[in-house]
Amino acid sequence: MREGFSMSVDDDAQTENDKGADGSGVDGSVDAASSAPTASSAPTGDGAPASRGEAGAAGPLPDGGAPDRGPDPSSGLDGLDSEMKAHTVRRTARRRRRTIIAVILVVILVVVSGVAVLAVRGLHSGGASASSTVTIGLKLAPTNLDIRTQSGSSLDQLLIGNVYEGLVARNSNNKVVPSLAKSWSMSSDGLRYDFTLNSGMTFSNGDVLDADDVVWSIRQLVKNQYVGADLLVGFQSIRALDSHHVRITLSRPYSDFLWVLSGRPGLVLDSQSDNDLRVSAVGSGPYKISSFHESSSVTLKENTAYWRGTSPATPTVVIRYFSDDNAALNALKSGDVQVLAPVSQNLVESLSSNPDYTVSVGEGTDKFVLAFNSASAPTSDIRVRRAIRYAIDHKELIASRGGVDRQLGGPIPSLDPGYEDLTDMYPLNRAKAKSLLAEAGYDEDHPLELTLEYANVYGTQLGEQLKSQLATVGIRLTVHVVEFATWLRDVYTNHDYELSLVDHNESHDFYQWADPDYYYGYDNATVKSLYDKAMESRLDSDRDELLARAARIVSRDAPADWLFNYRITTAWAAGVSGFPVNLNQTLMPLSGVKWTGA
Repeated sequence: MREGFSMSVDDDAQTENDKGADGSGVDGSVDAASSAPTASSAPTGDGAPASRGEAGAAGPLPDGGAPDRGPDPSSGLDGLDSEMKAHTVRRTARRRRRTIIAVILVVILVVVSGVAVLAVRGLHSGGASASSTVTIGLKLAPTNLDIRTQSGSSLDQLLIGNVYEGLVARNSNNKVVPSLAKSWSMSSDGLRYDFTLNSGMTFSNGDVLDADDVVWSIRQLVKNQYVGADLLVGFQSIRALDSHHVRITLSRPYSDFLWVLSGRPGLVLDSQSDNDLRVSAVGSGPYKISSFHESSSVTLKENTAYWRGTSPATPTVVIRYFSDDNAALNALKSGDVQVLAPVSQNLVESLSSNPDYTVSVGEGTDKFVLAFNSASAPTSDIRVRRAIRYAIDHKELIASRGGVDRQLGGPIPSLDPGYEDLTDMYPLNRAKAKSLLAEAGYDEDHPLELTLEYANVYGTQLGEQLKSQLATVGIRLTVHVVEFATWLRDVYTNHDYELSLVDHNESHDFYQWADPDYYYGYDNATVKSLYDKAMESRLDSDRDELLARAARIVSRDAPADWLFNYRITTAWAAGVSGFPVNLNQTLMPLSGVKWTGA
């Protein structure tokens, strides 16, 4: 069961409710299955990954390289075109009515808007010293704004929760919370989800947001196979029960379904808007796009008609992108930006001792994985893999990077379901490592020789450290640092490697260890069975326990060593508050950010 959720289960439905994405209370008493009208039932790249210092950079695998997570989600779309035509007719009629109402409202707002805006903003200002603008420095810059077709985490970071909203959202602990849907229920067989939407929702252009927009958005995602469509495992159909209730039907249970909807697959776009999504965005969030300069900057302005009736703490947020760490640091020190995320560890020292700045470390889901090719000798021998794990000094690796990263003894990071501390499973024990190597037939006269190949986006320091550490137990490691494209070809695609290194930054990605065709070459039938059962679980508590059991087996089998869980370092100037520190490289809600230093 997800933390903070109350759940009741009866013969027909299982209901989950929680606080809103901003922490505010929502009505948790509505069960969409019982309150909806009766009706039959019918889950990288931003270019080169960002540098994270000498040994650390975001290195997500490109979206095109992700393994298949399930059957083609386009199934169950028969008759979709005719339904969309009928939907368009209904929405056009509604839009004409809204236009007449809008003309009247414009006249009224001309008279009262000045007073109304001042009154709302006064609730957030906390005094006259609050600045109307805050500038944030980031690294990964989007080349366009089309969240449907442009892959990479930079758009998720910028747009989700700020400009676009989804049926559900994700909080700073990576848990699912209500958003456009204030509540939902799941049928006892796990195949039907009924969502109850909030009332009075609109897009930033004034168009009404209702169940038709939800249905249209998800059907468009599936039909056109936009980014994230492959994550909707088992998707069968979606339909509006009425203007405030939506039903989604799956062909098989999928316990990660709600979490998937908290990302791109669950975003709701305006079905009536014809704006160019490459350079603009019409969403329902607290901000709207004011300007976009490719790979340079984005300006967000307050959505003064935000349907929740609240205003962001800062009306204007400017995002500037820096490819050079020193340039970013200079911008912070000069006052050109007030926040930097992330800050490379080699630059932290100049800020942490200065009272004019705050340096904060947040949690993320990045896992720096030293992969062993389990399908090919000599790393197909578990004694060799275990010996390598015993030989690695994780504390030394983390200390060399600034000491903020977290030790990680298994495949699940702290913010993902099924996490438990497995760091004691393979503590530093070089005597044990030498003993295992001897059992496998290696000694001083016949040393184990291995090659480590990894992409140059991670620098050279980490490879040299591993070479030095493994040498202490008699392993001769040759390090090949190659272009990312070469790594994709050799390691990820052709599986032609012995050891490799990559930052797997994806959340909820345990499926990799249940897939023998993944580049690890790891094949354990028990792990696959536990994972399949976890994904079919109706209760989160059952899912989490099954994943934890599977993770223990994976760690014991040592198909990899998890060098560390990368933690995000963020810095901001005095007077800044409300900036998210957890997960801010993928989700960065900005409505609570405030700066009083101007």
